[in-house]
Amino acid sequence: MAVKAIFPGSFDPPTFGHLNLIERSHPFFAELHVVIAVNKNKQTLFSPDERRSMLAELVAPWKNVTVALHDRLIVEYAREHSIRILLRGIRNIEDFAHEFDISLTNRALDSRVETFFIPTDQRFFVLKSSAIKEIASFGGDVSAMVPPLIADALKNKFAPR
Repeated sequence: MAVKAIFPGSFDPPTFGHLNLIERSHPFFAELHVVIAVNKNKQTLFSPDERRSMLAELVAPWKNVTVALHDRLIVEYAREHSIRILLRGIRNIEDFAHEFDISLTNRALDSRVETFFIPTDQRFFVLKSSAIKEIASFGGDVSAMVPPLIADALKNKFAPR
């Protein structure tokens, strides 16, 4: 049986931490679906299509990794694609507590879906998309936190008009 997994998130923007999790986990699965959450109630810097385009370029070296947009419950995506594993990266105990609660909710919605927690690589434990956006908004250097493609996109978003 070919095992498939989902790595869901907002990816606004994608970070080295996200890519590290994808790089470390993709060899364990026949397919890894990176699913960008599209939440109309959440304000994002990058549009869903911008995030999909950036991530697709970044994961291109890994042939078993695909990028998709999804605007409903992640367990529905899992059901539609016959996927039973959700991957979640955790940086600290607060992340774990939050993700644990979400995993219980997902399990209540579909008991076939299991959540696998992967500790963030120590080099990336402080990377948080919201902090990266704030640093970039003040013209700070984010090159150690995001790939050049993302650093350039952030510069363009915050460039004076």
